[in-house]
Amino acid sequence: MEPGSKKSEAHVVKKESKSGQRHRSAAELDELIAEAIVDCYNESEQKTGFYTMIEENLELPFQTLILGVQVQVEHLDLTDGEEIVAICRRGRTHQKIPILDLPLPASPPRGAEWIEAYRRWTHSV
Repeated sequence: MEPGSKKSEAHVVKKESKSGQRHRSAAELDELIAEAIVDCYNESEQKTGFYTMIEENLELPFQTLILGVQVQVEHLDLTDGEEIVAICRRGRTHQKIPILDLPLPASPPRGAEWIEAYRRWTHSV
């Protein structure tokens, strides 16, 4: 490199699984975490921040498998206990599944990276 020239940016390789699902780097997830919890003063506000980001960015509805059964994830909720849950439907039956336990489909919906970031954040709290 010549004196006075700028260093070139490092080439970032995005890893993909066999299903084509993109794996986000720890740095990318940390950026999402920082965005979700900016201006939050405590853990309760941080959970609300994640709920807001997931709800605003996750493309709903989408289908996934729970215990081998296909269900449709219709919407999200934040419970009185401050747990983010997915409201899943199969036929006329609805069930709340904690977002931390929700299996994502092989081709996750747009915005699923916010769920990944939330999962990473919960392991650091």
